[in-house]
Amino acid sequence: MSTQEFPELSCYLLPGHTQTPADAMQQARQAEALGLGRVWLSERFDVKDAGVICGAALAVTERIGVATAATNLHTRHPHVLATMCSSLHYLSGGRFTLGLARGVGIRDELMGLPSVGNQQMAEGLDILRTLWSGGKVMGYNGPMGNLPYLSSGDWLDADIPVYFVGFGPKALVFAGRHFDGAHLHTFITPEGLKRARAAVQEGAEKAGRNPDDVKICTVLATALEPTREAHLRKMVGRMATYMQAPGYADMLVALNDWDPKVLEDFRVHPAVTSVPGGIDSVATLEQLEEIEKLIPAEWLSAAAVGSAQECAARIRLELEVGADEVCIHGSTPDEFAPVIDAYRKLKG
Repeated sequence: MSTQEFPELSCYLLPGHTQTPADAMQQARQAEALGLGRVWLSERFDVKDAGVICGAALAVTERIGVATAATNLHTRHPHVLATMCSSLHYLSGGRFTLGLARGVGIRDELMGLPSVGNQQMAEGLDILRTLWSGGKVMGYNGPMGNLPYLSSGDWLDADIPVYFVGFGPKALVFAGRHFDGAHLHTFITPEGLKRARAAVQEGAEKAGRNPDDVKICTVLATALEPTREAHLRKMVGRMATYMQAPGYADMLVALNDWDPKVLEDFRVHPAVTSVPGGIDSVATLEQLEEIEKLIPAEWLSAAAVGSAQECAARIRLELEVGADEVCIHGSTPDEFAPVIDAYRKLKG
């Protein structure tokens, strides 16, 4: 149980792209000082290795939790992944949480990796939990590979929470059956959040689990009184990049009950197809101005934007409609600190 003032609040380390991973240490310390319960890291294959960054964040803090959101089940050998997690667990006195996602299809293809299905995810999770509890994996030959014998030592007793990182309706039912929690996505509306919680609870009930034991962490893009440039880069650029990705925004549109025709038109528009790469990485401000016209204001409003008080109220709304935890995204702790002060007053 977190001893922090706001165990229901968290944020991302190194939000978005970075070339200075050492910033994660200062951000983790700042988040701890603000009273947040946890920080999350989205792994990237450049300078955001999950084990390295999470280890650094845990080493420079004392109370705050540190989690991945996400790493993948199949980019490390299962024994290597289990070892990374148990090392972080014992290094920190139990402050580490593993967040697992299926992975990105096109990246899997480029890396020569198969896609991850439900059976592999469930069996991989069982293997990790077996190793963390001091058990042995013997004679396994299945979706996780050929594993004749794995053992991390019978003395291990690491109860490491595992969150499913995703937001498709069927995936959330699956998360409710197997995981300790679900870490959702940016730009989910309050109604979408209610649907997500219902899906997770459905899965938990089908598995004979207590639905309340499966926690929901929603991700809330937050911009405190943004300048025009910050709005374009943090809100428009991020949403547009999600909409670019094949299959990615389709699930978001379905969960939020948005018009899929908007997404279809967006993807073929010259303002989008002329951008040579991820919009949030390479688009100019002029291009973002044009792209903004293609995104309904309603879609961009599924975020916390405005004064500190307005952002704090939006955080509270997330908790009221179904989230157990709100992960602040798109801003660093020094940027959103006034929002936490406003939230403290709002909470009373």
